[in-house]
Amino acid sequence: MADLSTQYLGLALKNPLVPSASPLSKDLDSAKQLEDAEASALVMHSLFEEQIESESRRHDRFFHQQAIGHAEASSFHPTPLEYSNYQDRYLEKLQQLKSQLNIPIIASLNGTTADGWIEYGKAIQQAGADALELNVYFIAADIEMSSQQVEARYIDLLTELRQHVTLPISMKLSSQFSSPLHFIRRLQQAGAKGVSLFNRFYQPEVDLETLQVIPKLHLSTSTEALLRIRWIALLYGQVDLSLAVTGGFHTVDDVVKALLVGADITHLCSVLLEKGPQQLKIIHNDLNDWLEQHEYESVQQLKGSISKQYAINPAAYERTNYIDVLNSYTPGSGLLR
Repeated sequence: MADLSTQYLGLALKNPLVPSASPLSKDLDSAKQLEDAEASALVMHSLFEEQIESESRRHDRFFHQQAIGHAEASSFHPTPLEYSNYQDRYLEKLQQLKSQLNIPIIASLNGTTADGWIEYGKAIQQAGADALELNVYFIAADIEMSSQQVEARYIDLLTELRQHVTLPISMKLSSQFSSPLHFIRRLQQAGAKGVSLFNRFYQPEVDLETLQVIPKLHLSTSTEALLRIRWIALLYGQVDLSLAVTGGFHTVDDVVKALLVGADITHLCSVLLEKGPQQLKIIHNDLNDWLEQHEYESVQQLKGSISKQYAINPAAYERTNYIDVLNSYTPGSGLLR
């Protein structure tokens, strides 16, 4: 049996397979199934500040504004002494997972305001999370906002939160930065302990019948993993951060490629939603078999061995790859050349 252990955010993990934020963490039974299937840690579904504020406004209208203009309605809806809100339910689920599972629990937070990030980050820490992933899902839709301002938004958030939260923090980033490597180094300097590459920005769909913009969810494919693999290969050895990949990891081949270029862990989501928690066990066993067949004693032994730092042809991760790919295309027979 190969040694599959790895380190992530200062946590000792038994293997590099970590289910990412998904509906599977909302249910204790499915979370237990993931642990039984060899998940080494679990990222909870995200706590959304927008959802907290929306629920708060609804409750305020329902419980506290029912008599506006209609005094006789003052007791129509009795105000409960206690009620469980969205934030309470999230924190209760975090505490439940911590008490029932034997693997680290990483909370995921998606905030919108500076006060919100701090308030909910502190609440998550008090509830017992082992680490915190900041899911900064931000679309720079303001034409007046520069790339420097976008990056400053992340840096300022992290710097402020580090003054209030001692948990190890991982920044979940999108690929839409002009200079990801430089930006990630700045995140390290601001106090991040890890990064997760890359968040999948779900794209809105246009309904041609109603002419409405509607949400549309597409699960990932293994092709998406290549973008993550490339940037981890470029990043490995240049920062002192835990490196995670997320988006497009479905098979043992995807996982091994990520480890070879330097990832500490691989997040899994779409494949588990499609095939169920037990698919994690299959990938775990396949990973052990691959290491043994290729005579690796441990994950640590192969980690980063074909990153840009150690690759035989490091230029293949840069512009050379673009040219080689174009030159490698061969038109089908019978086509004009």
